[in-house]
Amino acid sequence: MSSDYEIVMSKRLEAFKKISTRRKIASLKRKMRKHEFLRWSWWKFTKFENELKWKKPRGKDNPVRLALKGYPPKASIGYATPHEIKNMHPCGLKPVIIRCVKDLENLDPEKHVLYIASDLGLKKKLELIRIASSRGFRITNA
Repeated sequence: MSSDYEIVMSKRLEAFKKISTRRKIASLKRKMRKHEFLRWSWWKFTKFENELKWKKPRGKDNPVRLALKGYPPKASIGYATPHEIKNMHPCGLKPVIIRCVKDLENLDPEKHVLYIASDLGLKKKLELIRIASSRGFRITNA
């Protein structure tokens, strides 16, 4: 009797560890999104208001290029996303695009989240959704 209990508890512990690592990954991903890099002088000129994208500061005395205190941060490799969470869905699973039922063969519902390809017809999409949900997959764009 105690051996059954131990088996059940060990399975629960493994599941809890997986969930906790996914939560850690998701929280890391949320923290990494805090930095927003905008071009130099975007607040000064109206011509930059609608074009709030990063442009590398080039200039001899540009304070952003020199990374001076009190100025917006410069996009650099130090702000890179950690390798463990790069290209992950916010839920902590690896995203995979599927186009046919054959794509589901080597995937694990506990590791992968599915995107259904946009170039499929309705009939094929409904078939993929039905099969993937019966296998326990999470579909993000259904």
